[in-house]
Amino acid sequence: MLTDGHYMAWFKTKLGEGTGRVLLQNGMISGADTVISYSGSYQVDGTRFAAVLKTSRHAPGQPSVFGVDEVEIKLVGTATGNFATCSGEVEEVPGMLFDVTLMPVKAEADRPPERTYNPADFHPERLPKGKFR
Repeated sequence: MLTDGHYMAWFKTKLGEGTGRVLLQNGMISGADTVISYSGSYQVDGTRFAAVLKTSRHAPGQPSVFGVDEVEIKLVGTATGNFATCSGEVEEVPGMLFDVTLMPVKAEADRPPERTYNPADFHPERLPKGKFR
C-alpha cells in the first residue's frame, strides 16, 4: 500500500532517465530533481493508485526526459512491499511513455545507530596464531 512519506523516484522515458525526491501527503504530491519541480495529486485504492503530475523547470541544466519542461503526466500503478511502480503517458508528447519506481526514504530515527570503534578495543594478541608468526 502506498503510504504518506518521502520517496526517491527513479523515472525514465525513451529520451532518458533520472532521479528525484517526492513527498506524498494527504493525496498531494510535491517534489523535484535538480532542474524540474513536480506537483499534483494521487488517489489510493488498496495496492493500486493513480496520480496526475505537472512539471515545471526551476533551474537551468540538462533537458527534461520529455524534451519539454512543462507537461502533465497521468500515471497508474501498484504499491507492494517497499516499492511502488507506475507508468503513464504525457499529453504534450503523444506516444511518450513514462515509467516510475518509488522507493521510501527511511527517516533518521528508523536507521540503526552508527557504530563507533575505539582503538583501545583492538587486541591483536587475541588473533589466531598462524604458522608464519
